[in-house]
Amino acid sequence: MLVDNVFILELKAVELIKPLHEVQLVTYMKLTDTHMGLLINFNVPVLKEGIKRKINGKIEYTGIKPIRA
Repeated sequence: MLVDNVFILELKAVELIKPLHEVQLVTYMKLTDTHMGLLINFNVPVLKEGIKRKINGKIEYTGIKPIRA
């Protein structure tokens, strides 16, 4: 899902995020010419453990972290 032409949001409900899921997100980012993507897995006990953020195709952070300007 492309959100405001700014970032890709990929939602999953799988037991484990595999490298294939991350490659899929990077492919979507390249095709839409966006530089940020979120991969969210809802099949985890604590949601913040299921969040992966990618910037320019590389994992920047897993989980929720405040962004400071």
